[in-house]
Amino acid sequence: MAVRPSGRLRLVLGERDLVVVRGEAAEFDTRVPHWLGNAGPEPAEYLALFGRQGERAHLRTGRPGR
Repeated sequence: MAVRPSGRLRLVLGERDLVVVRGEAAEFDTRVPHWLGNAGPEPAEYLALFGRQGERAHLRTGRPGR
């Protein structure tokens, strides 16, 4: 699953506890136990992308060729 939020999104992924902010993305295997929730006082919104079994969404930042 790939996640792109607006606001501040708390992502608990297995043993890791992360905050993902606007402009960042998280990609992870949904078989890992996970939880998503609002990490701030303002509304949080995120887009979750799911592919067929075995497929992944690849997110890239920066200039092409890097």
